[in-house]
Amino acid sequence: MKFSFKVIPLYYIFILTIVGINHVNSQSRSIENFNNQWKFARFGAMPDGTVLKEPKDLDEPSFDDSDWRVLNVPHDWGIEGPFRADLPNQTGKLPWAGIGWYRKVFKSQKSDVGKKIFVEFDGAMSGTSVWVNGGYVGDWPYGYSSFRFDITHYLKIGEENTIAVRLDNKEASSRWYPGGGIYRNVRLVKTNPIHIDQWGVFVTTPKVSSKKATIHIKTDVKNANEAIEVLHEIFNNSIKVTEQKTNFKNEVDIEISNPKLWNLQTPNLYELRTTLIQNGEIIDDYKTSFGIRTIEFTANDGFLLNGKRVQLNGVCQHHDLGPLGAAINVRAMERQIEILKEFGTNAIRTAHNPPAPEFLDLCDKMGVLVQVEAFDVWNKKKVDNDYSTLFGAWHERDLRAMVRRDRNHPSVIMWSTGNEMIELRQGQDAPMALRLADIIKSEDSTRPTTFGNSRPEAQTNGFQKTTDVHGINYKPHMYEEFHKNNPNMPLYGSETASTISSRGEYFFPVNYDNKKQGSGGYFQVSSYDYSAPNWAYPADKEFEAQDKYSYMIGEFVWTGFDYIGEPTPYNKDKTNLLNFTDPAEKAKMKAELEKLGGNIPPRSSYFGIVDLCGFPKDRYYLYQAHWRPDFPMAHILPHWNWPERVGKVTPVFVYTSGDEAELFLNGKSLGKRKKEKYQYRLRWDDVVYKPGELKVIAYKNGQKWAEETVKTTKKASRIKLSPDRSVISANGQDLSFVTVSITDKKGETVPRTHNSVKYNIEGPGEIIGIGNGDPTNHESFQAKERKVFNGLALVVIRSKKGETGKIVLTAESEGLKASKLMISTSIK
Repeated sequence: MKFSFKVIPLYYIFILTIVGINHVNSQSRSIENFNNQWKFARFGAMPDGTVLKEPKDLDEPSFDDSDWRVLNVPHDWGIEGPFRADLPNQTGKLPWAGIGWYRKVFKSQKSDVGKKIFVEFDGAMSGTSVWVNGGYVGDWPYGYSSFRFDITHYLKIGEENTIAVRLDNKEASSRWYPGGGIYRNVRLVKTNPIHIDQWGVFVTTPKVSSKKATIHIKTDVKNANEAIEVLHEIFNNSIKVTEQKTNFKNEVDIEISNPKLWNLQTPNLYELRTTLIQNGEIIDDYKTSFGIRTIEFTANDGFLLNGKRVQLNGVCQHHDLGPLGAAINVRAMERQIEILKEFGTNAIRTAHNPPAPEFLDLCDKMGVLVQVEAFDVWNKKKVDNDYSTLFGAWHERDLRAMVRRDRNHPSVIMWSTGNEMIELRQGQDAPMALRLADIIKSEDSTRPTTFGNSRPEAQTNGFQKTTDVHGINYKPHMYEEFHKNNPNMPLYGSETASTISSRGEYFFPVNYDNKKQGSGGYFQVSSYDYSAPNWAYPADKEFEAQDKYSYMIGEFVWTGFDYIGEPTPYNKDKTNLLNFTDPAEKAKMKAELEKLGGNIPPRSSYFGIVDLCGFPKDRYYLYQAHWRPDFPMAHILPHWNWPERVGKVTPVFVYTSGDEAELFLNGKSLGKRKKEKYQYRLRWDDVVYKPGELKVIAYKNGQKWAEETVKTTKKASRIKLSPDRSVISANGQDLSFVTVSITDKKGETVPRTHNSVKYNIEGPGEIIGIGNGDPTNHESFQAKERKVFNGLALVVIRSKKGETGKIVLTAESEGLKASKLMISTSIK
């Protein structure tokens, strides 16, 4: 049996996610950027731990908000801190819980007469309620959903209006850092009474070949009548490919000759322009972009994209952007995807919630496959105030919003209804899984449904029959048995590995059996890449299972990036125990957590293949070696600055896409190692440390393939600043990510440095975040002085809107030569 979905997804780009476009006018519809000039204040639980009573009448236009803070959204109030020792580290020790109010005065134009006016939110965290001119408009509690409200009848046409938004972020409502505030984009949309509905265009392709593709277009129109004509025009690179004009029909077919297919290497996109015409006049227009491709999930041949097998080299990603928090930024998300692709990622699971729409736009354009996930829980809770409190009343509305918004993205290949739900333990709850799948399929029958399953009993108690594609979390030893018992079910690793490490930290002796590694000093975890919680395992074990079983579709590693919160194994929160099914292991972990007690300092995860700033950990190169076998590379670990280890055994690992390698210490060969079957790292376990130079030469098929050198550095003497881009757009949103390195006189990064560095910026830019990748560091992300971690830090610079010229960043540290960097801003 195979599941075949020969469909062309069409994604709704009409929301104009391109940052910097403020206002789009036509005869029929306008979309206004509604992000700027909000006033903001917090109440209830305050950042410093006090409680501030919420005043009355905050929704009324007459309320005096003159002393409120003025800001633009997207905005995350939690990332502003401060870190507090008394807050749970499971959610990042940041003050994200509390009540926030946003107010904005805006002018309604006289031309709004007879129009429908909507306010659209891509997401607000969380418990959103909206008022316009004191009238209650509506609410939407789930922080990850996109939603809109019709505010037509609340407006004073041609006059000033006041919109007020209240958010109520309840404590104990998340298992990781959720952020707080209007953290995604907001728009004001104006249409005629007859108009295309929100997310109202859906495109599929029932027939696709190299010569011809049939484009099936479904259009939902509000207040439609027989007098309406519909014009569909399809463009490729601004050149019209075809068009069709008909009297109104909900569904039509259009053919394209010689279609350019969307795939990972060439993510070709088309644009569809849909125009509604009445009595010769345009009454609505709707622009959309789509990609032509087919997808198939098979039980024995894996996943097929356009008929060709693609192994899913996937990662799970939480939504925060490290030092920038949860507030979305297109360039920051683009950088994350660039880093993920560089080590071989071709698929992302949006764990455990719907992403920002701009994230999917980027995946469409950059050629990355996506599994969109709806929920972390269903009816049964993991923490007291999580989505289980909303599930009964809201799951259908949230699911439909997710699918209708995202069903047109060519990058989206699966819908996940949830992650490790408590219900999986009981077979009687399987009908709920079917109910959720039915809701999804009523909106989109072109993609399979799935969920993340961590419970062994759910492989046999009926739940295994409720999905189209079955995902197993952390149990590669069960793949063979599951496939044997369910030979017609496509199978993948929905969450794998959970290896943990701190960038640049190495503990001795190296523990190869994975029993107790990960409990090192100062709350760090060794980067020899054998450390994992009791439910998890090193990457090598998953690699072996994926290689051994050809029917496996692939895996989604936990995680691509470190994220704020969940600092396992140093997380005192008892929800960690949810990961254990074995009573003895659960009791053991409970005892360990109780021993630690107190205020445990870590506030960020250790799971990432790269750290919170996007700096590669050693594991990055292990995945790159396996996922990019044709890319010549070799990587040595650890660093070679160990003055206290002279004469002591210091194991050396090499990750390479070659099949064998020779290691040299100060020019002397330490021997060749060859990869055996199901071996993914080369080890020299008996190297005796001497300062100097380690060099590896890797070979493939007997030919020299790649080499790498690691040197003992001299004393730290200077600061090096390296921007990812030296020219950025002056649109007020574009970013330059500057890597800060502490180096010796030769420019080599000194790996065990933790200098405090001061930053100053001049010109048309501002520092909006500084990080260092240390999971235990409580210095503010907004501070202009903070420590580097193992030689590195990150400074994020944002342009100022409309201001061009030179941004000058200066970095200074006591005892080191200062450094200066120039970044240009321009109007693009």
